[in-house]
Amino acid sequence: MGGRGRGPKRELAEKIAGEITLSNDPGATLRKWRTDFDVSQTDLAGELDVSSSVISDYESGRRESPGIGVVRRLVEGLLEIDERRGGDRIRQYGRVLSAGFDSDVIYDLREYATTYPLAHLYETIEATEIASGHSDRISGHTVINSIEAITRLSSEEFFRLYGQSTNRVLVFTGVTRGESPLVALRVVNPTPNAVVLHGLEPDDLWEHAADLARIDGYALSTSTLPLEELLDRLAGLE
Repeated sequence: MGGRGRGPKRELAEKIAGEITLSNDPGATLRKWRTDFDVSQTDLAGELDVSSSVISDYESGRRESPGIGVVRRLVEGLLEIDERRGGDRIRQYGRVLSAGFDSDVIYDLREYATTYPLAHLYETIEATEIASGHSDRISGHTVINSIEAITRLSSEEFFRLYGQSTNRVLVFTGVTRGESPLVALRVVNPTPNAVVLHGLEPDDLWEHAADLARIDGYALSTSTLPLEELLDRLAGLE
């Protein structure tokens, strides 16, 4: 699928194609990836020189599930559009790969061109601060699917995940109380500058969360912004 070797573009193409082909609802999976790439049905149809109704029919299930040849064209179309726009999604996936983690464990990993005040991050993702930390600036973020990380990563991988993220904000998604990720952070030295627990209101937070954050010196906050919007807003910080 486009080019030799196994660079980020080929890895991503194989991942998307595999998900669509193996899905119980290929149309819904295609729609998920198309919207993740922020590509309209019209734009994808134009790239493939077909009617937009063809894309709509595949996504809605009105057409028979696409074969591998059609899936290949659909995926290549998405990646070609992304490359023309600057390759942001391909680079994002490449950053996650280079860190040695699967993209369903780490949703995004970015280094900023400059440092930002933590208050600016809070405003961007509509976060509520629970405890202040030793530093009020960040220079990158890592967005982690906490459920996948907890169930799939070894203790060594956890350490590598947290330990490389010192001057960053760690955003944990799929959080119910916040106990598991915050307890895991206790073994890491140095700790990140900030932690955001995504998906819960401050009142639902584990009662010891603020105390642990203060002891270890990182800022702690929560956010209930929808995940896709949170990822888009964080991407805009670059």
